This record gives sequence, C-alpha cells and structure tokens, in this order.
Amino acid sequence: MSEVVIGIDPGSRFTGYGIVKLAGNDAHYLGSGCIKTGDGDLASKLKIIFDGVTALIEQFKPDCMAIEETFLSKNVQSTVKLSEARASAIVAGANLGLSVYEYTPMQIKQSVVGYGWADKTQVQYMVKTILRLNGTPQSDAADALACALCHCFTSKVTRAMGSQVANTSSIHGRLQGVK
Repeated sequence: MSEVVIGIDPGSRFTGYGIVKLAGNDAHYLGSGCIKTGDGDLASKLKIIFDGVTALIEQFKPDCMAIEETFLSKNVQSTVKLSEARASAIVAGANLGLSVYEYTPMQIKQSVVGYGWADKTQVQYMVKTILRLNGTPQSDAADALACALCHCFTSKVTRAMGSQVANTSSIHGRLQGVK
C-alpha cells in the first residue's frame, strides 16, 4: 500500500511544505519548499497560503495532510498569527477533501530524530538522511517534510497495530467455541 502525504509547517511569513510517498517501508521524497507571503496585510497573506496549499494539493494529489500543531509562545500575537496561517492551510486541505492529521512539534521530532527536544539542524539532518536527499532542505521545508514523515511512521504503526488487533480478535472468536 502506498500513501502520499503533504506535510505543512505553518507560518505567517513562510509556510513550509513537504510531499512524501510511503511505499511499503520506504519513504520517497516528492517535493518541498516554502510558500512566501511577503509584506501584505493579514487577509492577503492568508489567501496566499490558502492558494499555495490548494495548488500543491492539486499538483501532487496527496491522500492526506499532516500539519504541525500551534505551540504556545510568550508572544500572544505571534501565536495568533501562526494559528491563522495554520487554519488557512487546514481549510485548503479540507476544501479539497483531505483528512488532516495534527502533530505536536515534540511528536514530530521524536518520530524523525528520536528526541523530542531536537534542534532544527538535527531535524534537517535526519530528513536528509531518511529521504536520501543530495542537499539539506531549507529549515521550514525540512520541518514540513518531518511532519509528513511523522504521519507516515505513525500511520504505518497504526495499520500494523490494527492488523494485530484484527488477528487477535479472530483468534479470540475461534477460541470462544473451544472448551
């Protein structure tokens, strides 16, 4: 089974994106970059994010979206702007029928680096290594790729656990008749 995931690292100035295809046990790089919003007003920036994510979904046809959850910062205005950028990307995905999965920064880092407090250079290094990239992706793009990879790893484990539960249930059903 293969699955294409678009990962989003939201930001009001730069929204990172990364597209990964999980085929069997292998993750394959399909694309990454940043949607740059410029210096316009808030509504213009949110429209750029919405339109950019919409265009990426139409181009790559992912099966789902993985997006980083908002972390609370000491600067309330920054947190609000980040949340608005995030909402714009989520609506773009939902508008095109994608299921949207949310992961905390710690979950993403734990999944990709093995350490929830990893710094950006560690995330970049592991994304480059896992996806066998020739170069190091820009920080926002690496974070988005890490988010997509986190979903790939999480869904792979969930599917495996689901089959284990199904196997256990069928065994249990067969054993109920045995005395």
